[in-house]
Amino acid sequence: MGDPRLPWGARTGVMGVLNLTPDSFSDGGRFDRPEAAVCQARLLLAQGADVLDLGAQSTRPGAEEVGPTRELERLLPALKAIRAAHPEALLSIDTFHAPVAEAALAAGAHWINDVSAGRRDPALLRLAAAAGCPLVLMHSRGDSRSMDGLARYGDVVSEVRQGLLQASDTALAAGVRPEQLIWDPGLGFAKDTEQNLALLRGLAVLAAEGVPLLVGPSRKRFIGAVLEEPRPRARLWGTAAVCSQAIAQGARMLRVHDVGPIVQIARMADALRSDAPA
Repeated sequence: MGDPRLPWGARTGVMGVLNLTPDSFSDGGRFDRPEAAVCQARLLLAQGADVLDLGAQSTRPGAEEVGPTRELERLLPALKAIRAAHPEALLSIDTFHAPVAEAALAAGAHWINDVSAGRRDPALLRLAAAAGCPLVLMHSRGDSRSMDGLARYGDVVSEVRQGLLQASDTALAAGVRPEQLIWDPGLGFAKDTEQNLALLRGLAVLAAEGVPLLVGPSRKRFIGAVLEEPRPRARLWGTAAVCSQAIAQGARMLRVHDVGPIVQIARMADALRSDAPA
């Protein structure tokens, strides 16, 4: 089993997305069989992924929530197969249900990635505290059905910062240690195109709080809107541009589908950072 913590600050990490759902926005149904998931995991690891993020509940706008029982039916066979095939891999579980996270950790996962930052199931925070595992707190509002109607901000950077600080306080009160926390600004979650762009311009404000920052722009709608590209899988170069900007603003990990190209982007952007080793 790998070390569940990355050397934050040494280089930008890359988290590979592995959707186990039939309805994810860009690759739904491609990896929802364990054998297909294992093959994709092998590819992402070979391309340089530091962490694999397994999700069995789509969180795209408008997605139907299936509940923890169905989520586990999708997740556990793939998780166990990937763990057996790649015992060295770091595995993250993308869930907002404590029972799903608990079963996943028992099956060999290392991280919890909660798009609701503990808001949907507060028991998840207590679980993370007991496990001592890395915990990604993402800024979001509402759920998949309601979030598009909640994209109202006066100052999106300030309000996302405040939301993440409040989520962190709640997690710490539940027993989570500060060094477990990772922040995700939640691009595309209750944010429209202009708000996502403003948030990306202001990421340094979030990074200045000292919590490692994970950014997940991969193939998202706001990139399609800017590029006038309706096909999610054709948004690689827009994603790459966002990733480079995110690194320049202090992001320490990128969550993406296209691991190979983004690893190259990250290495080059790291070399160009003003604080890069001489």
